[in-house]
Amino acid sequence: TTRREGDAAIAIEVADNGPGLPAEILAHVFEAFHTTRRDGVGLGLSIAMDVARSHGGSLDLGTSPQLGGLRATLRLPR
Repeated sequence: TTRREGDAAIAIEVADNGPGLPAEILAHVFEAFHTTRRDGVGLGLSIAMDVARSHGGSLDLGTSPQLGGLRATLRLPR
C-alpha cells in the first residue's frame, strides 16, 4: 500500500501473512554483517536503510497487525 503521511512524507508498505521474524532477529536486521542465512553476508538491509536515509527517509520492519506476517515500511519525504 501507499499513503501520504501528512504533507511532508509518503509511506510505501509491503506486508505478508508468513511466519514473520522473531523479535530477537528484528532487533538486529539493519546491522551490517548480521545474517540468518547460511551463505548470507548481512549487507542487504543495511544498504537499504542507508539508501532510505540518504534520501531523508527511513525503513522499518515489524509485524503486520492485519496479516500476522512481516511488514516493511519505507518512508520518504514528499
